[in-house]
Amino acid sequence: MSDSGGSSELESGLSAQREKHPATDYGSGYISDGNAVHAQQFVSGESMYAKLQRFAAKFNIEQRGIERVPSDERTDSSIFQIGTLWFSANMVVSSFAIGALALPVFDLGFVDSALTIIFLNILGIMPVCFFSTFGPRFGLRQMVLSRFYFGFYGVKLIAIFNILACLGWSSVNVIVGAQFFHAVNSDVPGWAGILVIAVATLAICTFGYRVVHIYEKWSWIPIFVIFMIVLGTFAHSGEFDNLLPLATGPSEAGSILSFAASVFGFATGWTSYAADYTVYQPVNSSRRSIFFVTFLGLFVSLCFTELLGLAVATAMASNEAYLNSYNDAHIGGMLAQVLVPKLGHFGEFCLVILGLSIIGNNCPNIYSVSLSLQVLSEKTRRVPRFIWTLVATAVYIAISIPGYDNFESALESFMLCIGYWLAIYEGVSLTEHFVFRRSSFLNYTPEDYCEPRRLPPGFAAMTAFCFGVAGAVLGMSQTWFVGPIGLLCGTAPFGGDVGFELAFCFTAVTYLILRTVEKSYFRR
Repeated sequence: MSDSGGSSELESGLSAQREKHPATDYGSGYISDGNAVHAQQFVSGESMYAKLQRFAAKFNIEQRGIERVPSDERTDSSIFQIGTLWFSANMVVSSFAIGALALPVFDLGFVDSALTIIFLNILGIMPVCFFSTFGPRFGLRQMVLSRFYFGFYGVKLIAIFNILACLGWSSVNVIVGAQFFHAVNSDVPGWAGILVIAVATLAICTFGYRVVHIYEKWSWIPIFVIFMIVLGTFAHSGEFDNLLPLATGPSEAGSILSFAASVFGFATGWTSYAADYTVYQPVNSSRRSIFFVTFLGLFVSLCFTELLGLAVATAMASNEAYLNSYNDAHIGGMLAQVLVPKLGHFGEFCLVILGLSIIGNNCPNIYSVSLSLQVLSEKTRRVPRFIWTLVATAVYIAISIPGYDNFESALESFMLCIGYWLAIYEGVSLTEHFVFRRSSFLNYTPEDYCEPRRLPPGFAAMTAFCFGVAGAVLGMSQTWFVGPIGLLCGTAPFGGDVGFELAFCFTAVTYLILRTVEKSYFRR
């Protein structure tokens, strides 16, 4: 898979592209097909790489990885399916669980939590919507696009964090899904549920972009129907409690900040994948339409599921059965308390389908992790995307099966901790775009994506990254560590989590200063 033949053939193709394709202005930004790779180049030659790609072609498996998509192959004209992808990816029990955290973890009431959910989701999804508009114009994946912010070599660190996030959250999600199966039938071992979800996700992601979009286009329907059943059954039970804030003053402020960090982190977590799912859109696609359908898909699904989780969780304040179910089996137990007593075996069937909703949540993780792996080095780029999908699946299965019984909480704490990196990523990328590239596609040269000497050196971005980490540490509030500034934002011992805010601010300010110096010296 890593022989030099496939790589040299692809490189010669790239060299030819530089001379062959002129620049074109579509009226909305600078566009060029330079350094784009056409589909036939993946299968030419007799290298192992080409043979694997020809094998993939027999089954209509997507062959393209991080190579730039030429404009004549950006033919996916259905903007609607961008929205359905993000709608399905968040119409899942994972987002339901975020809303349900408000009462048992943060001791918040319904109204303050609901307002936090609505406004923080708006803030969190804006970068996802924004970067989704880059895919059609440039034909570049999100991690490759990030080379224009972090440099050719600096982006490798960003890719490592993205890989950790993809694999870690896939592991956490699949454990939650397996717990739903176990809640229905205690004879089903955790590893069996993990394998069912992981293999189903692998089957979809192996085929690539087109099949991921097809699955997500329809998978939300049964999940939405079951969530409506949950809503109707719970509303009929009369257990909803429109709680006032359970704490006031600094205590409430700290709890809201920490809950806001959870909501924001979940919503903005898709930023590092955003352009991956629009690269095949036509180059002249409406940026406004792409932004709008992405926003609609994310906002509606996140707010619906999180508000529903919040509403159901309020029953724990007055109904001990709900509280015991949550303490015994977390989100699965709480949903079982809603569905099974009233609906019996049909309620158990609904729980199984909700467990399978994790597939829709994990598909973007496992599809995009293969692309991040290809960014790491020239050797990893030579390995076809679908091979990396298989490898990544094996890795997170190996993490999940022992984690099911032994270290689920530790794994989730680790994932919440590294989530701060997204604020750092946004601090660099948004500052670069709006300040140094003056909010214009005209100031990008997309064919330079594979030319290290034409990309930013990355020194400013990497230094700003370190300052962002310092900001996150100062402002974070986790069960195992509370930063000194975070402690001041609430009451002891947990204060309030302002890690995302400080990470973004520290990063953006540092990058603004250092990038000015870097650009004046290196002229790129």
